[in-house]
Amino acid sequence: MRIDVLTLFPEMFEPVLGASICGRARAAGLVDWHITNIRDFADNKHAKVDDRPFGGGPGMVMMCQPVWDAVQAVEALDARRARRIVLTPQGRPFTQAIAEELSRDERVLLVAGHYEGIDERVIEAIEPLEISVGDFVLSGGELPAMLMIDAIVRLLPGALGHQDSAAEDSFMPRGPAGQRLLDCPHYTRPREWQGRPVPEVLISGDHGAVERWRAEQMLARTKARRPDLLDP
Repeated sequence: MRIDVLTLFPEMFEPVLGASICGRARAAGLVDWHITNIRDFADNKHAKVDDRPFGGGPGMVMMCQPVWDAVQAVEALDARRARRIVLTPQGRPFTQAIAEELSRDERVLLVAGHYEGIDERVIEAIEPLEISVGDFVLSGGELPAMLMIDAIVRLLPGALGHQDSAAEDSFMPRGPAGQRLLDCPHYTRPREWQGRPVPEVLISGDHGAVERWRAEQMLARTKARRPDLLDP
């Protein structure tokens, strides 16, 4: 898989993506990412990519031309068609289902906005999937882009140490009617810590009982914490 990111702050990415699972997946040849500075496509000597908003108001808006030119130039670097995504608080909520869908693509292109946002005309022109990572506002789309990349990469075959690890995460479809449930509680050594013992079933050696307990815990935890996931 190839992942392209268009950003005004390319230096933010490598310290995060180069570590842990993402870094190992890249080293194994499962994924590669290319970070492009949108300022490189500014058509002025000061590399200015933003201007004041029409209609007045605070802040600045990213201009059409550098974003458009960056998208066109980066897409031309690889023959595979890129799934275009713009990170914005106004977008569709990012979910595990979307991560699964994107993990099956050969190429994803993420555009990280900044300031007050991107001129709407270029968003209309590139026709992206607009994605939000939550009902809050950040300084830019860089952190959301990293969140998405991590969620996508860990789903790539071979990215995790155990082939079933991703299938047992929260938000995977494991409910009685195919609902996406929260994960069950997990425990490790010692068997007792500060007077709190590990549930006896987990050390019983009865694998069937363990699986039933985990299924019950997932459903109970989802009902208690995220009942909306169980809505039909």
